[in-house]
Order: sequence, then structure tokens, then C-alpha cells
Amino acid sequence: MKTETSKRIIGYIKSKKQASLKELMDYLGFSQQALSRQLKRLVEEGQLSKTGRPPKVFYFLTETKKPEEKIAIDPKLKEILDDRFLLITPRGEMEEGSKGFTHWCADRNLPVEKTASEYVRTLKKYDAFRKDGLIDGMKKMKSTFKEVGLDRLYYLDFYSIERFGKTRLGQMLLYAKQSQNRAFMKALIRLIKPAIERLIRRYKIDAVGFIPPTVKREVQFMKELQKHLGLSLPIISIVKAKTPIIVPQKTLSKLEDRVENARHTLIVDETQKYSHILLIDDAVGSGATLNETAAQIKFRLSAHSITGLAITGSFKGFDVISEV
Repeated sequence: MKTETSKRIIGYIKSKKQASLKELMDYLGFSQQALSRQLKRLVEEGQLSKTGRPPKVFYFLTETKKPEEKIAIDPKLKEILDDRFLLITPRGEMEEGSKGFTHWCADRNLPVEKTASEYVRTLKKYDAFRKDGLIDGMKKMKSTFKEVGLDRLYYLDFYSIERFGKTRLGQMLLYAKQSQNRAFMKALIRLIKPAIERLIRRYKIDAVGFIPPTVKREVQFMKELQKHLGLSLPIISIVKAKTPIIVPQKTLSKLEDRVENARHTLIVDETQKYSHILLIDDAVGSGATLNETAAQIKFRLSAHSITGLAITGSFKGFDVISEV
């Protein structure tokens, strides 16, 4: 049963569509502690929902949803969905696995079981490029550039796949960077760290380089990645030169422009010699950034081999991943 205070809170939010804690405090004359308890209870009961993060949190009435239809999915399909599928809703909520896939199908009026089978077949097509948990991207590099500075290139996953859009890692990378949410970044880093450590052991890596960001953000994913990987190896200094006008790679649509941008703005500020270097980027579109940086490292540091690694990469040859 609703208390008189609950009725007043719900009535006010209904009339205003949404309200902040401070706004409700001013209206009701309650202390922050007392009102926070009331709001927490209403959220737990499902009467209110909230969005935002402290100190900017807003409350609104929970939308009445139709009961979710229970759809039986073949256990083998469900296992793959639970492992591989992720949906970030327009409201900024994360729905994983078969639940997220069911939601995705419902939004498109698609039959879940049939579409799940098609999704798994599509995954198998792309997984054919995967070996020991890594996707070999050297074919893409060799078909895109006349001179390749990398000795090998791997992705942890493709950024997106046909029809179904962004992969799980593609979704996580995009929203980690766009939201600048450190907790979400850390979740992504925990997910990919074991694969990076295996790669370091496999190729006896003795130094690591991180491609610096070109878009100014308060929280930079590549800096968070370097910090939370916690690698004990030396870090090669790679800097983004300051120019009168910053031109991010993702704004350039021509391959030659991307090559020129990388060649003249990414500087390897290092003199220490290393034999086997791992060069990490968040996403590979054209590959120009990784390739040009690798060529510069080889010239300056005389490295024996350079392994490139991207969290995600494009499937085609020359491509532009402009979102990240």
C-alpha cells in the first residue's frame, strides 16, 4: 500500500515527468537522508526508475511493460547467445545473452529461435578467421598497404558482423569510450586481459606500446587500458604531436590522408632498443595508424618483430570505423 509520502512523490513526478532528488527535497521539505530512503524503496518496488549518476540522478515513473513472453530456445543456441551477445538499449541499459537477444528480436519483429540459428551461423562464418582466440588481420594489411611495418596483426574480435551489427566487444568498446565510464572500461579490460597476456607469452614480448588517443576526452580509454592491464614490461613512449588543428583519424575517408596523418603526428619518443614489441590499439579500421607507427618503431628502435593487437577490427580491407 502506498504511503501518503509515496503518493506525493509519485504525484509530483507524474506531473513533471521526471525530478531530481533536490527538486523533490524542495517540494516535500524532507531531509536528503529521509527522502533517499523513500526513493530507494520506490525504485526497489518497481514504481520508480532512475537514470544518471550522482550527483545528477533523475527519477521517473516506471513504464508499464507487457509481460515478457517466455520463449524456449535450444540449449545449445542459448549457450552461445549467453556467451556472445550483448545489447546496449537506447536507454543505456545493458542486456546480456539470450535475454538481450530476445529483446533485439522483439524490437525488429523477428522470430527468436529462427533468428538465433541465423546469428550462430553468421558467427561461425566470422569465427573461421579465428585461431586460438585471435583473428589474424595480416591479410587485410597486405591487401591494403604496399609496405607493411607489422610482422603480425591480431584482433580479439571483429567490430561488427553482417546483419547483426556490433559484436559484444564492439558494443563494449564503443560505449566505454563514448560514455567515459571508468567502471565499464575496467569491465572490458578484465575481459580482454587474459588474451593479451597469452599473446605476450607466445611471442616473448619485451616491450609494449599503446597508440595514443587523438580525440580529447576527460577519461581516455587507452590510458585506462595501460593502467589496468598492469603489465610489468617497459612501455614505449608514443606521443600524439600537437598541431594547430587536431585532425582525428576517424574524420579522414581517404587512405592516403590517414597514412599522412599517422606518419606526421604520431611520434615514437624512444631510444631504448627492444627485440619483440607488442603494439596495442583499440580498433583497426584502415590499419594506417598501427602500420605507420610500427614502421617508425622499426626504423628508430631496430626491433626484430612487431606484433599489432586491436580489441576490434574491421572485416574488409580499407575501412573506416568512425564511431570509436
